[in-house]
Order: sequence, then structure tokens, then C-alpha cells
Amino acid sequence: MPTRLLLLVMIGLIAACQAPPGRPSVDATGVELTGLAQAGPVCPVERQPPDPGCTPRPVAGAILVVTDNGKEVARTTTAADGSFHLRLAPGDYKLVPEPVAGLMGTAAPVELSVREGVAPAPVVVSYDTGIR
Repeated sequence: MPTRLLLLVMIGLIAACQAPPGRPSVDATGVELTGLAQAGPVCPVERQPPDPGCTPRPVAGAILVVTDNGKEVARTTTAADGSFHLRLAPGDYKLVPEPVAGLMGTAAPVELSVREGVAPAPVVVSYDTGIR
């Protein structure tokens, strides 16, 4: 019985040390950067109030390259829901999206500033569908 109690306490402590759901974590191995790649517009006319069916759609399989002074330091691919995450050491970076088939052009690069002990806000990478 004492072993079982000790095991439950240890599991609780481990869970308490992890970042809350939806929040990037920060630890000795770097800072977790999270984000979403999306494409829009998805409707030819924007309306007021906005039509919920016209929200940007997720971009699955987009390749995002992180560079430091032009040199690649990390690379990730977006999930089916457009989400992505990767770990970076503190520093200043540029997130460079690669072209995605079926979308117009390429999303604009995003400047990143990663600071030790600070979880960055989620990054949004916006692709253009070409719909007007």
C-alpha cells in the first residue's frame, strides 16, 4: 500500500510540473514554439457580421523552416489540423514557410524572438487561397 501511494504522489508531481494544455512549455532543453498554418480567404465575399463558414481553413503538410541568419536550425511539418510545434534555444529566428501546392504564392516569413523562461505566443502562418 505505501508503494502505491508513493507512486500516485510521484505521478501527481510529474503532472504538476508539465505545462497546462494549450500552453507552450519552457525547460532546460529550450522553448516550445506552437502555432497554426491557415489559408484564407475561403469565401469570395466577406460579410458583416462575419460568416462562420468563411473562417480560414487549416493547412496540413506545410513545411516550415526556422533559420538563424539564413542558416536552417529547425524544420517542422504541420499536422492535419494545421498545428505545429518545435523546440528552440533562446535567440532570434525567422520562420520561413515553403510553398504549398494549391495555394497562391507562399506565406510571409515570421520573425521570432525566443527568450529563456518565456513561453512565446502561438504563431499564425497565413497562406493565400487566391479567392477574391
